[in-house]
Amino acid sequence: MSQLTDPAKKKTLLARLARVEGQLRGVQRLIDDEADCEKIAQQLAAARKALDKSFFTMVGCMIEQGHLPGEQVADMLAKYA
Repeated sequence: MSQLTDPAKKKTLLARLARVEGQLRGVQRLIDDEADCEKIAQQLAAARKALDKSFFTMVGCMIEQGHLPGEQVADMLAKYA
C-alpha cells in the first residue's frame, strides 16, 4: 500500500485541502444567506476543481513512489476519477 510520506508534499496537500474546506464554508454561508444560485454553483465548481487537483496530486505521488504497478494506478483512476 502506498502512503504520502514526503513532508513537503504532505504540507502542500493539507494546505490545499484547508483552502477547499474554506471554500465549502463559504458555499454554506452563501446558501444560508440565500445568495444567487449561479454564484453558489460557481463556488461549488471551484471547490470541485480544487478537490480534483488534490486527487490527481495524490495519484501523481503514488506514481512517483513507484510502489504500485501501473495497472493498479489505472484501475484506481477508472474507479475514482
